[in-house]
Amino acid sequence: MAAESQPEVPLAVRLPSTEKPLTVLHVSLYHPTQDPDTFANVPPKLQHDTNPLLVGRGPDAHLQLRLPCLSRRHLSLEPYREKGGTPLAFCLKALSRKGCVWVNGLTLRFLEQVPLSVVNRVAFSGIQMVVRIERGTSLEAFVCCFHLSSSPLIHRPQAEETDEWESKPQEQPPPSSGQRAPDHPGLLHGPSHPSPGGGTETQLQEEPSESMLC
Repeated sequence: MAAESQPEVPLAVRLPSTEKPLTVLHVSLYHPTQDPDTFANVPPKLQHDTNPLLVGRGPDAHLQLRLPCLSRRHLSLEPYREKGGTPLAFCLKALSRKGCVWVNGLTLRFLEQVPLSVVNRVAFSGIQMVVRIERGTSLEAFVCCFHLSSSPLIHRPQAEETDEWESKPQEQPPPSSGQRAPDHPGLLHGPSHPSPGGGTETQLQEEPSESMLC
């Protein structure tokens, strides 16, 4: 006797509901030494929840860079929800006590943070990083895609390297301190805004030569 045919189940019931698209951070990295060990632990792609994504040389850094001048936790990329906003927004927070982080013309010192725009130029300890944000609608997680560049991403005078700014007298008053994030902040309510520091505006190369990893 032939087996009875199973009733047709609607596709919407058989398959889980479509997931919301994740926000993608396209992160390009460059270091002038071109030492392959520097970015040896950089994954092609990294999916992360809504806790801060740590960058540094420590074993607990999500983006681990092999440079002795870096702090174990040098900076973090932190998602948060803006009031009335649907997609995730991001801020960058400096976590190093011994060096500065340069972001879009602002100098960040320990625990200072700044909101990120669609395209962001970042420099710290000789590393140049460009972060381009592709907005999604998911509030549960985001994805980082990493690219290694063989040519500089940011053009500015050599004397303005971020690590040298710590020992230079500041002509302007230092930026106001950023608020300390809790140990497990999840979705933050919003970053503090530092005052403009040293450094000049940067420019991206029109066609940076990259070794794309994802």
